[in-house]
Amino acid sequence: MLQFDVVTLFPAMFDAVTEQGVTGRARSRGLYQLVAWNPRDFAGNVHRTVDDRPYGGGPGMVMLVEPLRRSLNAACQRQCGQGVAKPRVLHLSPQGRVLDHRLVLELSREQGLVLLAGRYEGVDERLFGHQVLDHAVEEISIGDYVLSGGELAAMVLMDAVVRQLPGALGDAGSAAQDSFVDGLLDHPHFTRPETYEGMVVPPELMSGNHAVITRWRLKQALGRTWQRRPDLLERRKLSVEEQQLLDEYRRELEGVR
Repeated sequence: MLQFDVVTLFPAMFDAVTEQGVTGRARSRGLYQLVAWNPRDFAGNVHRTVDDRPYGGGPGMVMLVEPLRRSLNAACQRQCGQGVAKPRVLHLSPQGRVLDHRLVLELSREQGLVLLAGRYEGVDERLFGHQVLDHAVEEISIGDYVLSGGELAAMVLMDAVVRQLPGALGDAGSAAQDSFVDGLLDHPHFTRPETYEGMVVPPELMSGNHAVITRWRLKQALGRTWQRRPDLLERRKLSVEEQQLLDEYRRELEGVR
């Protein structure tokens, strides 16, 4: 069972992950466990203070080292008690390594993940000193923008990781067909009715010929990636067949225009 521990000022926010949808079902099946830690419970005064004004001035507040240190070390100790050899501690931060499919797969193979969801203007940098925490901290970003806190980013990471766990999805093949799995965006999808507002389902999908369907889906995935995320194609070496399909897609697009 994958162990998640999250350090957050708002533990109730994670009910959206643990109680709903794919991640809720995965938790009920025993595929992962989530324990939340509130830094206020580790504060050093009766006011449960977890932040203070930044040195050097400026707007906002900065999260204190000590409550975070205590809560993160407690989370790591819990995981070690559950048999996790080396918990991986992740700070959700716009300054971190960008979360992509490769990293999601890497994280899904871990025994335990400890997530730090910061708030305010940031975290006192001294938290990340080697002598402060029992385990090294990595920074992970979900994109080049800023959120009000790390909770939503932590939930995004959890959702992406949990759906990769065996048994999390109703159809084991669903995750294998997602966007980015093979470096391409996903192909278009259709369901009933066959005709809607004059628009019909592509005949290839109605043919019943699996080879034709597979070819059409790959061509559409290549074409959609070329149109919407050409940077992904620049990282991928296309096979001869894939290049031919992409060229065919382009010709068909020009024909429509």
